[in-house]
Amino acid sequence: MKKPKVSFGPTGFPAFAGTMAVERVATGFRWAEGPVYFPAGRYVLFSDIPNNRIMRFSEDDGHVSVYRQPSMNSNGNTIDREGRLITCEHSGRRVTRTELDGSITIIADKYNGKKLNSPNDAVVAGDGSIWFCDPAYGIGGYYEGIKAEPEQDKKNVYRVDPKSGDIKVVVDDFVEPNGLCFSPDEKKLYICDTGFTDGPDNPSHIRVFDVDLAGGKLSNSKVFAEIPKPSITDGLRCDRDGRLWCSVGWGDPNEDGVRCYTADGDLLGKIHIPETVANMCFGGQQRNRLYICGSSSLYAVYTSAQGAMKP
Repeated sequence: MKKPKVSFGPTGFPAFAGTMAVERVATGFRWAEGPVYFPAGRYVLFSDIPNNRIMRFSEDDGHVSVYRQPSMNSNGNTIDREGRLITCEHSGRRVTRTELDGSITIIADKYNGKKLNSPNDAVVAGDGSIWFCDPAYGIGGYYEGIKAEPEQDKKNVYRVDPKSGDIKVVVDDFVEPNGLCFSPDEKKLYICDTGFTDGPDNPSHIRVFDVDLAGGKLSNSKVFAEIPKPSITDGLRCDRDGRLWCSVGWGDPNEDGVRCYTADGDLLGKIHIPETVANMCFGGQQRNRLYICGSSSLYAVYTSAQGAMKP
């Protein structure tokens, strides 16, 4: 099979378009994370976790402003099918939804009557179910949240039922579950394990599961891609053709940036960023602009791929 030709850039790697320029579009943050694009307003929201705020970058004129402060040390953000913001909060130890009138609804803050650890990232499926991971990073100290003892025995991945609001565990064998992302057809769910942060023998990889959306179940776990230690990945997005894009950081500076994999797990290429990268999302009116949260800055690059229509 011939790899598709892409204008400029390496063959088969749809990372760059036009001048192949990576732009720093905003800076001055302490730890940028959890970007999400809102097409209706043409803006990107992202968390600045230690500064306890959600920032907004307006695409039309490049204006940067504070969207919410305090943000309960928010981390991952996504958008649901009604255009509402879903946020994972470290110090709130909860997942919330910002309603269209600006009020905040708690989606999940307990499981089995005990507080969650510190929800980190979330995705919303086409049926309205919300899937989120719950590692312990936000209760490990006072930098990204409020230090506390975990009440959950494990660091789980949960599903919130769209009708009943019931919360159930879908995976319980991660060391530290992190970023997650559905394939465009929602038949696969990718989840990072950043357990390497807790010890050198722990994983730094992406796992992939088969999804039973109607049943709310995951099965057939396998390792999709290993990230070269000491780097880890904690942010994931798919494009419309099913390729998986992931953040890389915290290790070798030469690895800082974004990796792109085929749906079969083959590495297609890398975008190098001069800072550790935590997460990214597709945006722009054609969904072909990749917004990248790199520590103190927000970067953007036009690609020759289009982000999946669903986050």
